[in-house]
Amino acid sequence: MKANKNHSVAILGSGESGMGALRLAAKHGLKIFLSDSKTIPVHKQRLIESMGASFEEGTHTLDRLINYDEIIKSPGIPETAAVIVELKKAGKSIISEIEFASRYTDAKIIGITGSNGKTSTTLLTTHILKEAGLKVASAGNVGNSFSDLLVDQSPDVIVLELSSFQLDGVIDFRPDIAMILNITPDHLDRYNNDIELYADAKWRLIKNMNKGTHFIFNQDDEMITKRVKSSELSCDKLQITTRSKTSNGAYFLEGYLIFDCEKLIQIVPIEDLPLLGRHNQYNQMAAILAAIQLEVPFGDIMKGLSTFKNAPHRMELIGYIQDIPYINDSKATNVDAVYYALDAMTRPVVWIAGGVNKGNDYAQIKTLVKNKVNTLICLGTDNAHLTEEFRNDVNILMEVKSAEEAVTRANELAQPGEVVLLSPACASFDLFNNYEHRGDSFREEVLKLKKDKEVVKA
Repeated sequence: MKANKNHSVAILGSGESGMGALRLAAKHGLKIFLSDSKTIPVHKQRLIESMGASFEEGTHTLDRLINYDEIIKSPGIPETAAVIVELKKAGKSIISEIEFASRYTDAKIIGITGSNGKTSTTLLTTHILKEAGLKVASAGNVGNSFSDLLVDQSPDVIVLELSSFQLDGVIDFRPDIAMILNITPDHLDRYNNDIELYADAKWRLIKNMNKGTHFIFNQDDEMITKRVKSSELSCDKLQITTRSKTSNGAYFLEGYLIFDCEKLIQIVPIEDLPLLGRHNQYNQMAAILAAIQLEVPFGDIMKGLSTFKNAPHRMELIGYIQDIPYINDSKATNVDAVYYALDAMTRPVVWIAGGVNKGNDYAQIKTLVKNKVNTLICLGTDNAHLTEEFRNDVNILMEVKSAEEAVTRANELAQPGEVVLLSPACASFDLFNNYEHRGDSFREEVLKLKKDKEVVKA
């Protein structure tokens, strides 16, 4: 329900979602106050003032905030933050930017969440629909915020990548198609180290779904399947699986993805898929199922698959140095993502890992590491957890403090027939600004070394 023009909102945070909410609220004539506990850059201050809004920086003043009808919380602010606790005590309505933006569109919404694979699936889904001629845009945790998208565009279909943080504060938001790709330990520091609380956040994506909406879920994920069985869901449920057949969804069988829905049965050879690895089979099944629910002709779906290129830092092949491939999987910031990366490797691995530990449990990859990894290069300021866990599982283990040193050592140690894989299992904030910075630094060093080797060879 759209707010009337007498409605007032206080926005917490001046990041991507906060500034997007500001622009959308201003477009619809709402009274706005923006509050950020940190310094607001001058160019953003000017934009806020140009929208007719007031602001404060360096603090959240409760006495000012409680005068507004509704609070829009940026995803980076946890529910346990003091200002949120006090606002709840005062009886204020606190919503997410996703909840706010959803009031201002009649577009079909595809919501995608999961611990891993969200971005690849969002980009692939958007690409397939765009190639099929639909007026589609993506937003959320990838690209622009949902609110910012709606300021300038009116697409018929919106594909939203949604993190658990963005789903905190969802009240009435209801996608037409929802995907939960997987739920594995991640961001547990935000959820009191309780995976059930983290899963609760993911589950908010589907809590308002009803008859006529479609829920695509990973049948092979025990936590998801358990919750599906214990939930009263009136929406259409579509399974994706690589372990068994299903009569309503998609499954893998003998080199093919089989799509068996009410609407049709279609078969896709895995060699026609743009993304490699078992984890990407789930992502591609989900994207294709979403397109099927929107009645996209299967020929157009195949066209979209054939022209898709994935985003950087996700199993990105940078190139070969002396016939050894170098792969940038910097986005793999948790153990589950590394599991899928190692599982996809067909050569012995020189594994570059490390960074800020997020309470990782490495048990699920111990066997893979023993069987596939010859060399472990720990890239981080504190590698104690990694070295203790794997020192008896690999032939060579060493620690480095820069991407340059990691690439140099990998090149020295990699043997013919091996692969160098950056798949960190950890956050990047000890040595890098973010996972993109880490991946970009790795790519830069690989390409530099490749060029140097080619010059010497010439």
